[in-house]
Amino acid sequence: MIISNKNSLRILHYPKLDSILMVEKAIQESEDYPTRMGLWRSLPKQMQYQTFKLILDYLEKSNKIMFKEDKIIWIFANNKKLNKLIQEVK
Repeated sequence: MIISNKNSLRILHYPKLDSILMVEKAIQESEDYPTRMGLWRSLPKQMQYQTFKLILDYLEKSNKIMFKEDKIIWIFANNKKLNKLIQEVK
């Protein structure tokens, strides 16, 4: 949960590792690039949207995902789709 004052944000709840891994797996296994809301709704376990957004912020800052328009793209080194494209170009 995130509480905001006029000048700062205070996070009351940080996501657990299993929640982060669940989101990572859902992004990697999606056949198409999901939107935030689409990914959140497709998760096998429910979580608060604020927690979900915090996980996406973490994944973006750690260079595992990027956002293109409203789509989430997995860009970390173990990206199977990216590796396949690189092999086809060679």
